[in-house]
Amino acid sequence: MKKSQLGAALGEKMALSKKQGMEIIDAFVEIVTAEMRKGNKVNITGFGIFKVSDRKAREGRNPRTGETIHIKASKKPRFTPGKLLKEAIAS
Repeated sequence: MKKSQLGAALGEKMALSKKQGMEIIDAFVEIVTAEMRKGNKVNITGFGIFKVSDRKAREGRNPRTGETIHIKASKKPRFTPGKLLKEAIAS
């Protein structure tokens, strides 16, 4: 499902226009991104948790040359599915 399809489905489910559905999705993404940028978790009970994970600096290898390279520390977005989401998909 693409973003535009999700916006249309959300609009239909909430008796709104597709444009309003898209605005809701854009606002959701904006809020979650802003919170994660601050280092906060976004917990949607039953659905899952959006959070930022710190990755330590480490040594790696260039697959072409086999040369050892240094990989900098970084932050990565993570999503952990909630129990209800896991159960809904499993059944």
